[in-house]
Amino acid sequence: MPLTMAAAGEMNSIKKVGGKTDTKRFLESLGFVPGGQVTVVSENNGNVIVNVKESRVAISREMANKIMV
Repeated sequence: MPLTMAAAGEMNSIKKVGGKTDTKRFLESLGFVPGGQVTVVSENNGNVIVNVKESRVAISREMANKIMV
């Protein structure tokens, strides 16, 4: 399922990062790599705040839909 469907506070394992090469590279530089752990902190107007690699990152709904957990 895409990251946008994950429940807040629940730790998930990243299965796949989709999108174009540039998008994948950008997300991987933020720490979204297959096998990594990600927790949704909150959702605001479709944008998602997540904990990944002990950092909080805000990403858009479009980006979050490319991350499969």
